[in-house]
Amino acid sequence: MARDIGDRERIEAEALRRNLRLRRTQASARKAAGDLGLPSGAQAVKTVGTAEGTMEGAIMGVLPDHWIRKMALEHEMISPFEDRLHREGVVSYGLSSYGYDARCSTEFKIFTNVDSAVVDPKAFSEKSFVDRSTDICVIPPNSFALARTVEYFKIPDDVLVICLGKSTYARCGIIVNVTPLEPGWEGHVTLEFSNTTPLPAKIYANEGVAQFIFLKGDSPCEVTYRSRSGKYMSQTGVTLPRL
Repeated sequence: MARDIGDRERIEAEALRRNLRLRRTQASARKAAGDLGLPSGAQAVKTVGTAEGTMEGAIMGVLPDHWIRKMALEHEMISPFEDRLHREGVVSYGLSSYGYDARCSTEFKIFTNVDSAVVDPKAFSEKSFVDRSTDICVIPPNSFALARTVEYFKIPDDVLVICLGKSTYARCGIIVNVTPLEPGWEGHVTLEFSNTTPLPAKIYANEGVAQFIFLKGDSPCEVTYRSRSGKYMSQTGVTLPRL
């Protein structure tokens, strides 16, 4: 009986020590985030208790509206910048809680097979599409169009941006695709619209088409898009594939 009590006391003491180490690790993480001047919730540290002790690692955080506003107004991260979400009679655009809803410009390139061109990403032919400048672009059934954002983006060296299509368009079978905006990149964002329906589909210029989510890394990357002279650096207008 005495031995059982002793074993139980040792187990409880070890559990208390693990709990104390866990609390110290969490406190250190909170202090480190505060020293970096990060907004609440923008940087988290994941701490997992195990039988051997604790493990920790940085988690890339989603940046909030006040950070996006500050960077847009003070560092021209987004230009032109809308300080609030506009949604009266339009597909919403502007600053949202944890992102920015960008607008589509009036420039469109609509794919066509009139000249029987082959789409080749290594040798893209201008015969593959027709140019349109319009407030409402109609994409043919099961077809595709390129456009660009009204906004010009300048991405910080420690931030990665991902894009998600607006649910208003997604519910109509219109898919918006944008690859990530890499650290150090700047330019107009080329937008890809796929009409997956058997019907013609409308895209409204100067209204919201996609939400951009800003993710902050725990430190700037060693090689930015700018420093490696990325081929789409400082692009303006609707930019076609480059090799």
